[in-house]
Amino acid sequence: MIDPVQELKKHASDVVPLPTAVPGNTPIYQTASATGHRALWVVFVIMLLASLAFYIMAFRVPVQKRLFHILTAFITTFATLSYYAMAVGDGIGKNKITIKHTQKHFPDTYDVIYREVYWARYVDWSVTTPLLLLDLCFLAGVNGASILVAIVADVIMILTGLFAAFTVEESPKWGWYAMACLAYLVVIYQVAFNGRQTAKQKDNKTATFYASIGGFTLILWTLYPIIWGIADGSRNINVDSEIIAYAVLDILAKVVFGFWLLFTHDSMANTASIDGFWSNGLGKEGTLRIGDDDEGA
Repeated sequence: MIDPVQELKKHASDVVPLPTAVPGNTPIYQTASATGHRALWVVFVIMLLASLAFYIMAFRVPVQKRLFHILTAFITTFATLSYYAMAVGDGIGKNKITIKHTQKHFPDTYDVIYREVYWARYVDWSVTTPLLLLDLCFLAGVNGASILVAIVADVIMILTGLFAAFTVEESPKWGWYAMACLAYLVVIYQVAFNGRQTAKQKDNKTATFYASIGGFTLILWTLYPIIWGIADGSRNINVDSEIIAYAVLDILAKVVFGFWLLFTHDSMANTASIDGFWSNGLGKEGTLRIGDDDEGA
């Protein structure tokens, strides 16, 4: 006679145990901690002090020679506003990512991740990177057509990066990322090839300086998409590490770049001097006259 209890014991090991807890029920929030917030405040102060220094340097030279000073001061001014917005909790959104886990013996489960996206950073970059390109292009003497192409490609690069940061599905996200990288290649071409070829037509000191500061800028800019790929892209680093990485790059690409550009440019004998409207405004010949009577009327 078969004992049913003994039979159940024999086949007990063949039964897959039911999970005591179902994964994916609790959302995962990837947000900045106190360390990240402190880093934002530190960079805000650095950008503010750098902006004040650049404006003081601008007022110490004639208005005809302030072009690079004004552009550089504007770069850190917009960065100051951006970092203040992020430090006080503004300019931040959350991207919802759903990750599906396929189970062999059970229904599929899902992890829901809410990761902070600092969209104020992209607003900053969409303004400051074109200004920085203007600094480089004016230094080299690049023509207007090439400047326009570089700036449009740069804006496309920033906007597609923003779209990628808020995209939920993985495939479209990396599609936006690929578009951003293609746009960046256009920027590299304009700065590294057109800019350098144009700068070579100037004196040796300007050409050497442009090659140095242009190469410095492109190396830093190349690190930005790498950080994006391991932060917003694949989420392999936490938000604090993302903030600190971008903070270091921003200080180098804006503050260090600015001081290097202005101190070196001011020491050159053939610094750019702009007259006309930049220095004198609209003269009598350029003013609009409304309501004048025709001569001989």
